[in-house]
Amino acid sequence: MLIIPAIDLKDGKCVRLRQGRMDDSTVFSDNPVDMAAKWVEAGCRRLHLVDLNGAFAGNPVNGEIVNAIAKAYPDLPIQIGGGIRSAETIQAYLDAGVDYVIIGTKAVKEPEFVTEMCKQFPGHIIVGLDAQDGYVAIDGWAEVTDVKAVDLAKRFRNDGVSAIVYTDISRDGMMQGVNVEATVELAREAGIPVIASGGVTDIEDIRKLAAVADQGILGAITGRAIYEGTLDVAEAQTLSDELSKS
Repeated sequence: MLIIPAIDLKDGKCVRLRQGRMDDSTVFSDNPVDMAAKWVEAGCRRLHLVDLNGAFAGNPVNGEIVNAIAKAYPDLPIQIGGGIRSAETIQAYLDAGVDYVIIGTKAVKEPEFVTEMCKQFPGHIIVGLDAQDGYVAIDGWAEVTDVKAVDLAKRFRNDGVSAIVYTDISRDGMMQGVNVEATVELAREAGIPVIASGGVTDIEDIRKLAAVADQGILGAITGRAIYEGTLDVAEAQTLSDELSKS
C-alpha cells in the first residue's frame, strides 16, 4: 500500500483546507516544488497534487507548478486532480510528465466522459469520488448530490479506471481518523483499487488501512498529518511494506 503525500495548490502555494472550504486554508509552503522535494527525500513513491483553484474554476489554474514538479521528478508517479474536464487538459498533463489524471466533478455529471477518456488514455485515468455521508459532492465540494458513491463507483467497473480516490469530506483535514469501513466497502463493491483520502492522522490509521489493503486498498493520501508532524512519511511507508509482507 502506497503512502501518498498530498500537495494542494491554491494561488501558487501549498495549502491544506478543512473539509474542502477554500476560506479555511493553512499555507504550509510558498514553494510547492520544494515541498515535493521534501516528500521525495522521505521516500514517497507517488505524489498527489490538487489544483484547488482549478476545481472551482473548471480548468487548470496552477498548471505551471504541476508541470514544474513533474519535470523535477520525471521518474516519480504523479497524480493530479482539480479542474480536469476535457481531453485537451488530460493530454497536456500527460505530455508534461504526469502519470495519472483524476476526474471528479465531470465523472459525476457525465459518467460517459470517464468511459471515453479511459479508451483514449488507457491506464492513466483515476476517478475521484468525494462523499458526505456516502453521497457524492462536486464542484470543489460546494454541492452534495443525491448520488451514492458506491453506486457511481460500480458504474466505472468495466471502463478500465486505474483507481478511485475516495475522500470522506467530513474527515478531510480534521485529523479525526480515516473511514476504513466505507473505504473497504467501496473497494469491494466497485472491484476497482481504492486510494483512501481524508482523515489520515497518525501511524494507527496507516496500520488499520494496511491491514485491509488486500481487499483493494491501493494507497493512502495524507496531507495535514504530514505537514503538522503527526505522521512520518518514511515510517508510514515502512510499516505498510512490512504489513503487506506478513
